[in-house]
Amino acid sequence: MEEKKVLIVDDQNGIRILLMEVFSSEGYKTYQAANGKLALEIVRSDAPDLVLLDMKIPGMDGLEILKHIKEVNPEIKVIMMTAYGELDMIKEATELGALMHFTKPFDIDEMRAAVNMQIKGGDVF
Repeated sequence: MEEKKVLIVDDQNGIRILLMEVFSSEGYKTYQAANGKLALEIVRSDAPDLVLLDMKIPGMDGLEILKHIKEVNPEIKVIMMTAYGELDMIKEATELGALMHFTKPFDIDEMRAAVNMQIKGGDVF
């Protein structure tokens, strides 16, 4: 079976490292980007199956990155990560095609289950 790819986009290094460890141990090939420019380069070159995307990123915000990801490849699944109180942005992200969101600090097991569900379909465990 082809290795599934997860791209983690967050300006916080600690979060990227944590999520990369979690999803590598789940058997995914992981990529990371600290900004929108790098994230979009990875989307174009490696076509990840799923992107975990932080809303607040310096330079290009999460909504802008989301728009560009969907322009490059509408099939890529996107899960947003938000800080508390960005509900207006979440609504817009959903309209732009984000599947769901997690509010930081998120439960890593819930996120793992959600990513597995999105990538593998009904086969979560």
